[in-house]
This record gives sequence, structure tokens and C-alpha cells, in this order.
Amino acid sequence: MTPAGGTAILWPLFALVALTIGVIFRLGRMRFDAVRARRVDPRFYRAYRDSEEPEDIAVASRHLINLFETPVLFYVAGILIYVTGQTSWPLLLLAWVFVAIRCVHTAVHLTSNRVRVRFRVFLFSVLVLALLWIVFGVQLALA
Repeated sequence: MTPAGGTAILWPLFALVALTIGVIFRLGRMRFDAVRARRVDPRFYRAYRDSEEPEDIAVASRHLINLFETPVLFYVAGILIYVTGQTSWPLLLLAWVFVAIRCVHTAVHLTSNRVRVRFRVFLFSVLVLALLWIVFGVQLALA
């Protein structure tokens, strides 16, 4: 039985988009506050050169870039799962686990930023993503 007529696979995608948008707004606020507090010269943001952002803002900026790297493979998988009608409970569970792990990754990266912990969380998310693709491929082959 397909969960929620197949559309349930789209909700984890929406959740990851919401996380990404939250990080975008947080970064924007950090940059605005840094300029207002004169921690960054506003001219820096014209071409992002001739100066450097404070480390906390650079970390947040790098994290935003991270949200447009590996998660792209998640978005593609989710859309393909939906379009091919392959939504299943195992795929839905893996999708939500991936999103939960990415939320943990965000929390670690934007707070303590402990590299060893962050790397382990990242590696776990990649393993879950790989498993999602494998299960999807097997389901598709058997359909």
C-alpha cells in the first residue's frame, strides 16, 4: 500500500526546503547585524572580496552552500519517487530520517561546529541517502 496516495514523499522535501529557507533568513540577519555593528564593511558584499566575513558568518554561509550540495540528490530522488509512483513506507522512512539527520547537521554546524561530530553526522546522512537510492532502484526494477 502506498502511503497517502504517493504524495507523502513530498513532505520530507518540503521540510528540507523549510530548513534551507530558515538558514537563508538566519544568514541574512547575521550579515545585516554584522554590517550594522560595523563588524563587516557593507562594500564587502558587492563582490565578496577585499575583506573577510567574521568566522561565525562564514560558517553560516558555508553551511548554506552545504544545503545545495548533497541534498540535491535527495530532492531528485524524492521527485523521481513521486513521478514514478514508487512511494513506499521504507522510502518514506528513509526520506524522513535523511531530513532529521540534516537538521542535526545544521544544529551542529551552526552551534558547536565540532568537526568530528559534524563529519560523522554528514557521513550518516550520505549513507541514508545512498540506501534511499538503492531501495528506490530495487523497487523500480521490481515494478
